[in-house]
Amino acid sequence: MKRTLSAALLLSLLIVGAPLAAVYSDGGDAPKKEKDKIKIENAETQSDAELSIRLLAGEEVQEMGADEYLVGVVAAEMPASFEEEALKAQAVAARTYLRRYIEEGSRHEGADICADANCCQAYLPQDRLRENWGDKYDAYIKKIRKAVSATDGEYLEYDGKAALAAFHSSSAGQTESSADVWGEVPYLVSVSSPEKAEAVPNFVSTLTQSELDFRDTLLHLKPEADFTGPADTWIGETQYTEGGRVGSIVIGGVSFTGAEIRQLFSLRSTAFEIAKTEGGFSFTVTGYGHGVGMSQYGANTMAKEGSTYREILAHYYPGTTLISPKK
Repeated sequence: MKRTLSAALLLSLLIVGAPLAAVYSDGGDAPKKEKDKIKIENAETQSDAELSIRLLAGEEVQEMGADEYLVGVVAAEMPASFEEEALKAQAVAARTYLRRYIEEGSRHEGADICADANCCQAYLPQDRLRENWGDKYDAYIKKIRKAVSATDGEYLEYDGKAALAAFHSSSAGQTESSADVWGEVPYLVSVSSPEKAEAVPNFVSTLTQSELDFRDTLLHLKPEADFTGPADTWIGETQYTEGGRVGSIVIGGVSFTGAEIRQLFSLRSTAFEIAKTEGGFSFTVTGYGHGVGMSQYGANTMAKEGSTYREILAHYYPGTTLISPKK
């Protein structure tokens, strides 16, 4: 269900002010939340070491074992300092992505998947990891390898196919439903996400624009917008998605999607508010990423509070089945 706020209320409320969902806590007298459980199915699947893949890195196609590939993906996509259970959840999500591309047929001629995060998944080779981690390399690579090995061959499935295991950096209390971003996917629905501002770098970010830059940026996409009136009347009605992000907002009498505004102004997410300031406008943005699927900082918070990687996966991808190799 979408919620509508007036322009006046929009300019006075901050999305970040909404209380974050308090879940997975066993402290005090608060009622305990039952742990999420995922359906597990044992099947004959290849181990990571048995599966050879072709990775497009830049203009070069490299052949490697899926185990080596997944180590490079988890290291590139999630901070190595995160909890081991969060890293395991990331390993399963990355393996699921890989299987999905292999099942559907790669979009890259001569390769199964690429190393570009804007297209497939990020991947970093060992030399880059040594450079990035410095004297922490040995400890971090051991930790990442352990997370990949501990989940060897496991992936998420829905309706007989590898799931779309989308993930993002952080959310503000709720993840986003895929229906509000790409189209409806049964297991990519809005769920609570427990990360807190103090644990997430740049959880709240701001951007200021002069009235002229603000107007001209919007006119570049929709020249029919009308900015002839006073600047404090330009912002109209806003509709929020179930996940608390901007679904649409009327500016200059024209409706823009939250995604359009995010792209136009290079915002970190669509969980933003626009406020009129002296001589311009300011954006207050919460979280980072599209908001669909697993929140990485939410997963790390859950792991710190005692959730296993399977409980994390069950929470962020409800209705999926975890395929686990037969022993």
